Amino acid sequence: MNPNAYPYKNEPTWSRSENAIARTAFDAALRRELHEVVQETKRRASQIRQSSDLWDLEHYLTECRKQLDRKYDYRYSRLTDVFGRLLYEGRVSEDELSGLREDKLKSIRSFAEFLAKDAA
Repeated sequence: MNPNAYPYKNEPTWSRSENAIARTAFDAALRRELHEVVQETKRRASQIRQSSDLWDLEHYLTECRKQLDRKYDYRYSRLTDVFGRLLYEGRVSEDELSGLREDKLKSIRSFAEFLAKDAA
């Protein structure tokens, strides 16, 4: 097998500059979402009055971690879908993705539109 070939014919290739753009946008979106989780955690923690509230907070954090682990998948084969979801959710902007090839941007926009139609 050719070591420079990708295992799947339809899997997009990412140039070094595209990888840098993608990593920056990915990390920024994750950082913003984690900031929201921290703020909500502080709010919830300030309202703890009894032991059951503590376990509710633990459940909230566990669910957040599961969702973040599922959403933020930096495998090249998944990145266009990841960015499509983040674009749909407003967690990343098209400006942050500027510099990616048009075929990737088209795929990202298409997935975001699909999610929007599916939610409607």
